[in-house]
Amino acid sequence: MKRALLMVDIQNDFCAGGALAVPDGDSIVDVANALISFCKAKGDAVVASQDWHPFNHGSFASIQRTEPYSQGKLEGLRQTWWPDHCVQNSEGAQLHPLLNTHEIDAVFQKGENPLIDSYSAFFDNGHRQKTQLDDWLYRNEIKQLVVIGLATDYCVKFTVLDALALGYEVTVVTDGCRAVNLHPQDGLRAFQDMSAAGATLMTLGDFTY
Repeated sequence: MKRALLMVDIQNDFCAGGALAVPDGDSIVDVANALISFCKAKGDAVVASQDWHPFNHGSFASIQRTEPYSQGKLEGLRQTWWPDHCVQNSEGAQLHPLLNTHEIDAVFQKGENPLIDSYSAFFDNGHRQKTQLDDWLYRNEIKQLVVIGLATDYCVKFTVLDALALGYEVTVVTDGCRAVNLHPQDGLRAFQDMSAAGATLMTLGDFTY
C-alpha cells in the first residue's frame, strides 16, 4: 500500500517571529527534514498543505474589528478570531526556509474562501468544499498517511480526523507537531481525539526505527 508524508502548514507565520507563532513551532523543521529523507528513501510521496488566505479573510480579528483569540461565529460555525496570518503571496505564508521544499511532490493550498475558515488540509470547516489533496492521493493510489505539522490542536487535528473519515490509515508523528494551546492541554486533548478516532501515534524514533 502506498504511503505519503503530509506536512501541515509549516509556514513562517506559524513559526518564531510570525503573526500567529506556535510556541516552539520552529523545532519541528528538523523532524520534518528527517522524515522527508526517511520517506523518500522508502519511495513514499511527500506533500504539504499551505494556509493561503486572502487579505480580507473572515477569520481575521482585524476584519471582525475584535480582539485576536476571542470567539464568535463565521458562516454559522464557531470561530476563533485570529491575527492576520498566511496572507496569499506574503512572506508569512511561505513554507519555512529551512524545510527541504525541493523534496516536496505537491503543495495544497487551503483557506482561500474569505467566508469560511479551513483548518483541515482536505476540507473547509463546514465540509462544503474540498481541496485538491484527496483527489491527488487517490490518483497516486496512496492510502496511508504520515502526518506532522502546525498546529496540533487545529490544522493537524482536523486534517487527521478528515483523513480517517475518508478511509486513510494515519500515523501521527507526535514530536513533529506543536500546539497553540489557547487553553492548557489543548494539544494533549487533540492527540487523544486523533487516537480515539483511529490514528496511530508514534515518535520520530519509533517510526524510523
